Amino acid sequence: MATMESLIGLVNKIQRACTVLGDHGGEGMSLWEALPTVAVVGGQSSGKSSVLESVVGRDFLPRGSGIVTRRPLVLQLHKIEGQSEYAEFLHASKKRFTDFEAVRKEIADETDRITGKTKQISNVPIHLSIYSPNVVNLTLIDLPGLTKVAIEGQQESIVEDIEMMVRSYVEKPNCIILAISPANQDIATSDAIKLAREVDPTGERTFAVLTKLDIMDKGTNALDVLEGRAYKLQHPWVGIVNRSQADINKQVNMMSARQKEQEYFESSPEYGHLAHKMGSEYLAKLLSQHLEVVIRQRIPSIIALINKTIDELNAELDCIGRPIGVDGGAQLYTILEMCRAFDRIFREHLDGGRPGGSRIYGVFDHQLPAALKKLPLDRHLSQNNVRKVISEADGYQPHLIAPEQGYRRLIDGSLGYFKGPAEASVDAVHFILKELVRKSIAETEELKRFPSLQSDIAAAANDALERFRDESRRTVLRLVEMESSYLTVEFFRKLQMEPEKNANPTGPNADRYTDNHLKRIGSNVTAYINMICDSLKNTIPKAVVYCQVLEAKRSLLNRFYAQVGRKEKEQLGKMLDEDPSLMAKRESIAKRLDLYKSARDEIDSVAWK
Repeated sequence: MATMESLIGLVNKIQRACTVLGDHGGEGMSLWEALPTVAVVGGQSSGKSSVLESVVGRDFLPRGSGIVTRRPLVLQLHKIEGQSEYAEFLHASKKRFTDFEAVRKEIADETDRITGKTKQISNVPIHLSIYSPNVVNLTLIDLPGLTKVAIEGQQESIVEDIEMMVRSYVEKPNCIILAISPANQDIATSDAIKLAREVDPTGERTFAVLTKLDIMDKGTNALDVLEGRAYKLQHPWVGIVNRSQADINKQVNMMSARQKEQEYFESSPEYGHLAHKMGSEYLAKLLSQHLEVVIRQRIPSIIALINKTIDELNAELDCIGRPIGVDGGAQLYTILEMCRAFDRIFREHLDGGRPGGSRIYGVFDHQLPAALKKLPLDRHLSQNNVRKVISEADGYQPHLIAPEQGYRRLIDGSLGYFKGPAEASVDAVHFILKELVRKSIAETEELKRFPSLQSDIAAAANDALERFRDESRRTVLRLVEMESSYLTVEFFRKLQMEPEKNANPTGPNADRYTDNHLKRIGSNVTAYINMICDSLKNTIPKAVVYCQVLEAKRSLLNRFYAQVGRKEKEQLGKMLDEDPSLMAKRESIAKRLDLYKSARDEIDSVAWK
């Protein structure tokens, strides 16, 4: 099995890494919260800070009257071998403190930085790590002292604010409560014990410490408390004798104070039989032993949480995209993959896998027929206009049998009207295709991280659609012009075989401009134009689909692929320029992922040795 020091040291290491990465909050339980910590709770002037200093073996905490601890202090103790003691703050991670007077000043200055030089509190913690051969591996959280009344300069809500802050730590199921009570006060009035009883009624998580045993009233002792008769807990009470004010004034160091404390218990008539279970050194070892037990109990749930979080982080990283290789080949591959992803979604829109493509059919089924119906053919083939066109076509010599030139002019004029609806169909489909390009880019998750590439693909796709539209427009206009260039002779031959109603038998030219004759011509041209209209209703959609839709499916980004293939590495890098906030998010996720994987591997390697 792993040693106690290695297991708890690993937890300390993971907790510090979590702190550095900011992974100690958010929805659900974080890895930081899953790992056991010790929260130091007590009333103001209960000796809380002195207990911490005794455990550390260093004089490093700010002192004063009233509320001194105004921000939570997350104190991580790391046992090292054969090195000098030093301290590091998270907010000044590049600076190593070897002078613990400087540590004290830094704590005070960092507190003032958030709260100002007031007596107000803040729940923003200060993170301090101490590396020393004289400590056990342990994480302690020093919390502001509980109080009953607000003093001058404090808000009236300070009492409730401090209690709420303390509760936010001690209510967590993985928090071990170190309840500090002074021996020279009635234990029944202890703020720390009262709060611990509320959040941990079974006492399973509570360790109680009795301070100031050496300044109790003469003739009194705390044996009833220390031996569990006055207030019984699952874990034994520990008595502590802190340095006196005289010792502090004389700058007695903590190592000497520890020795003096031990001598006090060993020589005490009341507490001598408990000396082996008293003192700050015993307290530190007791907490470490308990932490080991708790950690071993929690290992399965911690591993389960780590695995769950790794899966979530991997999914999130897949969603926003993995880091890209720095070489040109990897960059080109990434760009082409992004283009294929976009192209696949664009085709799905056209083929019906996604909405939007059906609007193209709507152009052919509704817009084109409606536009053809609105053509001014009735005006063009009115009796007056037929007379005018035929007369102009005949010139000085009237037609002999049928006004062929007049027919041709009437048909050409009618077919000219078809160009508008044909071009409108081309433009309508072009607009739909452009909109589908925009939608497809927005729906391509892989592209969201590359705004520059999005713009490049959009520009290339729209340029291609412009080319397809130009070709489609030329094609549909040719269809109309082809109908003018060669008329369907069979249609008119059939007309000649049909006898004209109410015909004038006096000769072919006698009724040249009669109403019936003009109506007959207009009716014939209308019938021919209707036949052409029915044909164009089918051929215009075919041309548009072939020239625009199929080309977009086949070769929307072909030119772009060729251009990209000729680009240098630096140009490719610019195309893959990401949103800085997204890059920062990916880096953060990647670091957290590495942390969790490393934590899982290290816990596996240490816990079961």
